[in-house]
Amino acid sequence: MSDLIVILIPVFPLIAVLVNGLVGHRYSHDLAGRIALGSVGLSFLCALNVFVGVMSDPTPREVIAYSWIFGGDLNINLGFLIDPLTAIMLMVVTGVGFLIHVYSVGYMHGEEGFTRFFVYMNLFMVSMLLLVMGNNYLVLFIGWEGVGLCSYLLIGYYFTKVSASKAATKAFVVNRIGDAGFLLAIFLIFVNFKTLDYTKVFANAGQLSTEMATAIALCLLVGAIGKSAQLPLFTWLPDAMEGPTPVSALIHAATMVTAGVYMVVRNHALFDMAPFAMATVGLVGGITALFAATIGLVQNDIKRVLAYSTVSQLGYMFLACGVGAYTAAIFHLVTHAFFKALLFLTAGAVIHSLNGEQDIRKMGGLSKRIPITHAVFLIGTLAIAGIPPLAGFWSKDEIMAHAFLQGDFLGYVLYAFAAIGAFLTSFYMFRLMYLTFYGQSRVDPEVDHHIHESPPVMMVPLMVLAGLAIVGGFLGVPPEHGWFHGFLSTVATPLGAVPHEVSTGTLIGLMAVAITIALGGWGLAHYMYSVNTTLAEEWSERFAGAYRTVLNKYYVDEIYDAIIVEPCKRLGQIGDWVDQNIIDRFIRGIGHGADASGAGITWMEKHVIYGGLNVIGYANHVLAGSWRKMQSGLVNHYAAVIVIGLFLLVHLLFVWLVGTSVL
Repeated sequence: MSDLIVILIPVFPLIAVLVNGLVGHRYSHDLAGRIALGSVGLSFLCALNVFVGVMSDPTPREVIAYSWIFGGDLNINLGFLIDPLTAIMLMVVTGVGFLIHVYSVGYMHGEEGFTRFFVYMNLFMVSMLLLVMGNNYLVLFIGWEGVGLCSYLLIGYYFTKVSASKAATKAFVVNRIGDAGFLLAIFLIFVNFKTLDYTKVFANAGQLSTEMATAIALCLLVGAIGKSAQLPLFTWLPDAMEGPTPVSALIHAATMVTAGVYMVVRNHALFDMAPFAMATVGLVGGITALFAATIGLVQNDIKRVLAYSTVSQLGYMFLACGVGAYTAAIFHLVTHAFFKALLFLTAGAVIHSLNGEQDIRKMGGLSKRIPITHAVFLIGTLAIAGIPPLAGFWSKDEIMAHAFLQGDFLGYVLYAFAAIGAFLTSFYMFRLMYLTFYGQSRVDPEVDHHIHESPPVMMVPLMVLAGLAIVGGFLGVPPEHGWFHGFLSTVATPLGAVPHEVSTGTLIGLMAVAITIALGGWGLAHYMYSVNTTLAEEWSERFAGAYRTVLNKYYVDEIYDAIIVEPCKRLGQIGDWVDQNIIDRFIRGIGHGADASGAGITWMEKHVIYGGLNVIGYANHVLAGSWRKMQSGLVNHYAAVIVIGLFLLVHLLFVWLVGTSVL
């Protein structure tokens, strides 16, 4: 593993951005797609080389590209930190990212903005790689803002569509709230440590007071909440489904939204110094996991169900961080990347086969029409529901076990949140499965003839992700002692809580409870949507108020509009009134005064100045005539004038000297 290979990981997609962005309009879409895809593939190969190198030597290593800012106390390099955490994130970002790029070539085929789409996707890869590779907070922040910008561009890809433009703006604005907190954390870190380098900050984290560590950790948490769509800043993520489906898979399932989790884990040395901040992280995650799961129960848009599922699963990762189970959080991040990317891309294949239809009430009976798509979606559903032995079971069960084994009141509360959320997750995912693929077909007749399997360029990535969703969980088996945990334990400051000394029977019992919860959710969904198909409608009518509340997402957007958006608009209207009736009038008054004074000046210019100048001109004309008469051209006349002048000068000098008593 050489320094050059490390540097080339973000450089390859950056080159693709420049080439496609500057001259992509001059060649075909196929070539633009190959350039974009090839750049990510090369980054993946370099990341794989780095990963193998870290496996053989896990010692953290810094690679400095160049000295960026230096002077006084502030010295910042554009550098990369390579350690086991970075290596795992690189494999997720480049590996899953490459599969999604392959899928996108088929999904976006024929789109007018094909080249523009891949420019944005590659730019996102550059930003995300900077985020996970940076060795200091400033490089992290550049990547952080970069993925936010790319999210805005990709959500609003269909910029002529009003809903897409509004969703992009909403994502951008909400993330700015979180970014403000993140910036405050960076300022506090520099004030206290006089550096922004991770290694120096973490090595000296113990010198912080509990109060200052809490302040820094809470500010970091605000940034993480915004980026990872946790309560109360979660509302942008479901609306982000306005972007193309590959965008949902890459940015809003597998990579960008996990940036907040990565940031918390990377800064665990600071969070460990702040127990209150840790408890806050856990509560935010637990409440979000349960809250978002309830909303997912009744959504009818296939992508929105998955969007609220993403918010909920991110909550599990935050919950894990809150109880000190950082390794479990990253483990779930990895498995979630596999099965959630699979689910989103498969949803895209369903939408593609139904000519753009996303309402699950207009689906049904698709398992026989698109059997391969059905099979991979079933694998993703089993994984996220926590059915063993698929990936989601191992990572989610570990998080729940960590919460329970905390042994305190907060731990039990978080375990209850996680357990209920797991039941709801299993229920709404199998509800989605039954309504989409089983039962009677509800597909519109004009769409029915269009149903077909997606092309191989879209199906192959789905099969690879399905395989990862099946076997990925075994990286962490046995829990707390699997390869994954051993690999991350080699980080300079070890991740995760100390393994609990508990009996095997307790662990098996917790595992049995987790399996029972998952199977219980599946069983209820099967009964309601396969056996007694009228029950769901009966319950929605019986509990109409609760149903409407959950269907409308607890009216959170409406509440935000009422208490934040509309008051800000009214404040803006007041500002407009002040601008038009006070500031503009004042400026116009100055203008009118200037006009009046200008008119006066013009009158004076015409009647006074010009008159005076005419008089002066006439006098000058007369004087000039006199002077012209003196210019005779005779030397003796000039000599006489010189002599007279010298005489007068000497005379005046003599008078001055006598008057001053010098003589």
